Parts: sequence; C-alpha cells; structure tokens
Amino acid sequence: MTPNNSHQIISNEIHDDDFLNLIENSLAIGSWELDLMSNNLKWSSVTKKIHEVPQDYIPDVNTAINFYKEGINRNKITLLLNQSLESRNSFDDEFIIITPSGKEKWVRAIGYPKFENDTCIAIRGVFQDIHDKTVKANATALKEKQLRTLFNHSITGIAVLDLNGNWKKINPGICKMLGYTETEFLKSTYLQLTHPEDRLIGQKELKLMLSGDIDNFQTEKRYLHKEGFDVHCILSLTIVRDYKGIPEHFIANINNVSEIKDSKNKISELLDVSSKQNDRLLNFAHIVSHNLRSHGGNLDMLLKLKKEEYPNFTTNEYFPLIEKAVENLNETILNLNEVAIYNNYENKALEAINLSKYTDNALNSIKALSIKNHATINVKINPKTTIKGIPAYIDSILINFLTNAIKYRKPDINPIINIEAIRKDNKVILTIKDNGLGIDLDKYGDKLFGMYNMFHKHKEARGLGLFITKNQIEAIGGSVEVESTVDIGTKFSILFDYE
Repeated sequence: MTPNNSHQIISNEIHDDDFLNLIENSLAIGSWELDLMSNNLKWSSVTKKIHEVPQDYIPDVNTAINFYKEGINRNKITLLLNQSLESRNSFDDEFIIITPSGKEKWVRAIGYPKFENDTCIAIRGVFQDIHDKTVKANATALKEKQLRTLFNHSITGIAVLDLNGNWKKINPGICKMLGYTETEFLKSTYLQLTHPEDRLIGQKELKLMLSGDIDNFQTEKRYLHKEGFDVHCILSLTIVRDYKGIPEHFIANINNVSEIKDSKNKISELLDVSSKQNDRLLNFAHIVSHNLRSHGGNLDMLLKLKKEEYPNFTTNEYFPLIEKAVENLNETILNLNEVAIYNNYENKALEAINLSKYTDNALNSIKALSIKNHATINVKINPKTTIKGIPAYIDSILINFLTNAIKYRKPDINPIINIEAIRKDNKVILTIKDNGLGIDLDKYGDKLFGMYNMFHKHKEARGLGLFITKNQIEAIGGSVEVESTVDIGTKFSILFDYE
C-alpha cells in the first residue's frame, strides 16, 4: 500500500460531529469518557438524556456512581471499573440506574480502557437505554417460567403435537394419566393412544383449525391406558400459528374425568333405583290408603247405624269422642290418599292450611290419650294463621309431637303442654313445650332425629316418630329446632312458611 493510498483512507474518515450525534440519538446510544489524568468525566447529550438530566448538567466522578441503584448494581459497576483499570479488560453489562425523578431504568454500559506507556489514562465507553426491551424480556422470561412450571407440574395432561398428530413434547401429568413413559409416548402417535371408537371425534374440527376457521375446540373422548383400560378425558386442542398465520403445531390439554364419569353413572344408577323404590312405595301407599278408606268408611257407617238403632247409647260421654275420632281418621285417610296420587311435592303443590284448625283436629284425635293421662293443653294460636303445607304431613307432625309430649311425661306428674304460634316475617314459628322427662342433648343431640333412636324406655317406642316428622317438616320447606333439659321438659320450635 502506497503512502498516497494510506493518506486517501485517512482523509475519508467521518469527522462530522453533527452526523455522529444524529446516529447516537437514532440508536439511543450515548458515549462517555473518564479522563484519569484530569479526573474529568464527560457525557454526551444522549447519555445525559438517558440519565434524565439537563444538557447543561456537568457530571462529577464522585457523584456519577450514585446514579446506579444501591446494592448489586452499584457494587458491580465499581468492580468492573476497577478491574478495567488494573487488567486492561473492557466490560459490557446491564444495570439499573435511578434518575433524579426516582424512576428506575435499565441501561447497558460498555467501557474500554485507554493505556499509554502501560498507564491507563482514560476509560471510554457507550451508554444505552435498554429499559423497555429488558422489561419486556423479563416479563417474557417470567411467563415462560410460569408456563414451564405449569407444564411440568400440572396434574392434567399437556402435550405439544405436530400437524400430523405426532407427540413432540409431553408433560409428566399425561404420562401418569395414561401409564406410558415419555419415550413410549414419543414413539407413538396421537391416534394410536386414542380409543378406536373415538378416533373420528374431532376430525372435522381439526380441518377447520388447519384452514383457519377456528383456533381451538373442546370435546370428550377416551384414551387407552397402558394397562388396557379406558380413560375418559376432556380434550382441549389449540392450534399455534406463526406471525404469518401459518400453522406450526397443536397444544393439547387433556383432563382425566373417569372418576367424575363413574360417579355420574353411579348416581344415575342410584337415582334409577330410588325412582323404582319410590314408585313401589307410592303404590304401597295408594293400596294402604285405599284399604284404610274402606275400613274408615265402615266404622263411620257402623256408628251411624248404632246412633239410629240405639239413640240412648249416643248420650254416653265417650260416643261424641269416638265420632270425632272416626271423622278425623277419615280425613287423615283422605289426605294420605292425596299423597299417594302424586309422585312428589314441589312448592307449587303446597296448599294453604289453617294452623289453628289443624291443631284442634290433632287435639281431638288425641283426646282420649290426654284425658287418660290428665293432660292440660294450652293453645295460643291466632285463628287466622295459615301456613304452606301438605294436609297429611301437618296432621302427622302435630299428632306426633303432641303424643310424644304426653307419652314421655314424668311419673306421677300430670303433663302440661303449651302450644303457641307467632309470625315472624314470612315464617310462622310453632312451639310445643312440655314438662316431661326431657332429653340429654349433650349426649343424644346429634341422634335425636335419627332412625330407630330411642332415648326413653316406653313399650310403644319404635324410634321412628321424630325421624319421620323431621323429614315431613323439611319436605314442605320447614325446619325444626329443639331445646331440652332432663327432668324439666322439652320445647320443639317448628318453622313453617307463612301463607
């Protein structure tokens, strides 16, 4: 190379400061220089802009380091500067600086030491604002980490498949679900592990996904476990495309619903059995109510014949009670017959019932029992109080509570029963309080309304009364609470819907 050529090259170098500044601003890259001889620090206009200081700002060696966030960032830049001075090594790293407004900003700092006669006389470098890029990169990295964690630890099966249905990547969840190792999975295809009868499921949707008409779909299908049994799953399949919209691969999310499926089948079987049992019970109730109606009619007819043939007999004080008892019996049978007609009772099937009237009917039905036991029964119910219910159930509920109050009286003490009804908002609270034996609720509270549970010795006790009564109350939308103290008495509070 001739001297003239060398001179020509040198003369072609760019020395246009305006053009260099334009490049700095376009790339958001500034420059800096630390003159170690004069201890003078210079920042270019872009460097000052990145630091968010005015253009007339004069950086100071002693304070410039404080722009770096205290801790790791400040310690790291200090270490790199010292190493550059001692070992002639350049550096290139990323840091967080804090601007005068308190804003944190990611920057890239590069430094090159300048030596003369084995002495470092300056360090020059560039300074770049990389905040937006770094924040986006960190957010992307966080999402990738989260997705990786989800992929590796999800209890559901997650897999990546190519466009031909070959497994590209599978997570441990799907291996556990179908019993195959990762190696066995990757040697098979999606269709090979699908139940033969379900292989056509989703084929139409796959074509729509590949053509761009849809991006995902969900369906239910069966897969084959390594041990040979079927695994019922919900498949969610999504297609992934590149920036041009060209399909790249599929992501499958496979959720095992075999237990749910089995549970549904068992529930369906139980419902079927319950339905059949319910039908049989209703048929039984219909037959019983029909036969009882015949017997009740016969009793009523015999009483009328007796009254016609032996008028004097009717003057007996017990005859009117027998008549009333037979009348109530026939009304109860009529109500039972209505129960037998319907398969079930919803709220719309409930009817308005005069609570005062039905309480009187119940008292008449147990008149003989109350006389025999010298019971005093006090009633405080507004004659106009009406509730929602089923007549047969209300009869049964009242009679059961009243007979229990008499049946479980204290020896040698006449029973006293107080019946009261009050309205509270849209509810009617009926209380039946006695002075009987009482129940130890601490001992038997959780068993009180159970089937075949008995808490006192009585020859007629069967352990069914309270169980049936509670179910009847709840069947008409009510509830029951109890307060009881041994040797003091019991108080039942029944909540009915107000009509």
